[in-house]
Amino acid sequence: MPNILVLIRLSTHDTVDAHATALLAGAARLGTPIAVLVTDGPLGDGTIAALGRAGAAEVRHYISPEVDSALLTPMVDALATAAADTAPVAVLTENTIDGREVAGRLAVRLDAGMIVDVVDLRAAEGRAVATTSVLGGSYTVESAVEGGPLIATVRQGSLEGPVTVTEPEVRSEALPVSAVPSAAVEGVSETPVASNRPELRTAARVVSGGRGLQSRERFALVEQLADALGAAVGASRAAVDAGYVPQSAQVGQTGVTVSPQLYVALGISGAIQHRTGMQTAKTIVAINKDPDAPIFDIADFGVVGDVFTVVPQLIEKIEADRR
Repeated sequence: MPNILVLIRLSTHDTVDAHATALLAGAARLGTPIAVLVTDGPLGDGTIAALGRAGAAEVRHYISPEVDSALLTPMVDALATAAADTAPVAVLTENTIDGREVAGRLAVRLDAGMIVDVVDLRAAEGRAVATTSVLGGSYTVESAVEGGPLIATVRQGSLEGPVTVTEPEVRSEALPVSAVPSAAVEGVSETPVASNRPELRTAARVVSGGRGLQSRERFALVEQLADALGAAVGASRAAVDAGYVPQSAQVGQTGVTVSPQLYVALGISGAIQHRTGMQTAKTIVAINKDPDAPIFDIADFGVVGDVFTVVPQLIEKIEADRR
């Protein structure tokens, strides 16, 4: 089977998160998943076991003292080194700011084709075929590359699949100090987030509100349903522009792109700019008093009604079922 490289970023305490598992699941559709990691020291047995449970058939581990000081360059070096050794059909990274930069720099080094914000992957005639959602979500396009590996950034939450638990072969080596100029990280300051809710971009469940919530005070209804479902809070651009919530909650073409298992839209009409950021959700539920709202065109379940009547009843039902 062809080799597929997957850049893995370890979470806190050297754990392998759900997004890394999803990338490896996507790689398994194409060939043999090979996890590529860069750290400043050896990998622990627990991390290796976690990579095996996530589906990595092989682990290429590179040790670099620059991993925290040279901005992303060690990761590009590691993927380029691994690509030279394994001749992969594809290289996968997360579709984040860092993931896109690493993928772009690697594509230049390997003179390879790059596709961003991939929502699906499949193998065809020995090549990797990537699916993207384009033109505001109006079309889906399948793309492949000729004469080199496909380098793809994968939308978080878009891939899933069965995981084959393995005992991965591990190869560790020191990564030479890069000859490539790099921006230097001189310090890191973490800003604590005072919230028990999931992070919007990566949440499995999202509840979003729109202009139909009418005010900042009434937008609390969105938060109440989100808390009842254990979901993240999102919003349409109209709700953000009206000052109901911060811009960080905006879902859509100029905001965050999400692909959760469940997306609940409250009082959102469903303009194309919003649908672009959420229409790959596995299940979409819409509640809106306008029966002609465009959001119903993509919803799996729709309720025509007043959110201020329907949602409190829904919250009450959810809480009653938990008692």
